[in-house]
Amino acid sequence: MAGGSTGASDRAGGGFVLKPWELHGEGREFEKLGGELTKAVAALERDLAALGTPWGTDAPGSGFAAVYGPAHGELVGGLRGLAGQVGKVGTGLHTMAERTTDTDTSAAGGFGAAVEGGTGVGPGPSAVSAVYSTTGATPGAAPAVPTDMSV
Repeated sequence: MAGGSTGASDRAGGGFVLKPWELHGEGREFEKLGGELTKAVAALERDLAALGTPWGTDAPGSGFAAVYGPAHGELVGGLRGLAGQVGKVGTGLHTMAERTTDTDTSAAGGFGAAVEGGTGVGPGPSAVSAVYSTTGATPGAAPAVPTDMSV
């Protein structure tokens, strides 16, 4: 999310900033959008059901019904699934924010320092932004630690 609403990118250094409070805000927005989409899908289903079967039972109407029935089910099912996934993005952003805060708090405690403006215990509004490097990093791999710390 470099350069996005979660903070500025440090393009020269290859890092980015995560602000947990902004991740929570974006999470709430995705949850809200998922809820609105769920309501819109329900309204669409009601409106289509209210139409009944106006195409009739003659040859053209039967042909239309044969195509419309499965397509209608797939469309509504896909829209329901999409609404659920949009809401899950919000949940994921909340989880990311909480884990970022927990990691920062734990790291600060490991160095014997309190989190800026707070006690260094638990997530909360006093948490600082996390800065992560993206240069030369392999996901899941431990970074190389120099043995000569005078560098």
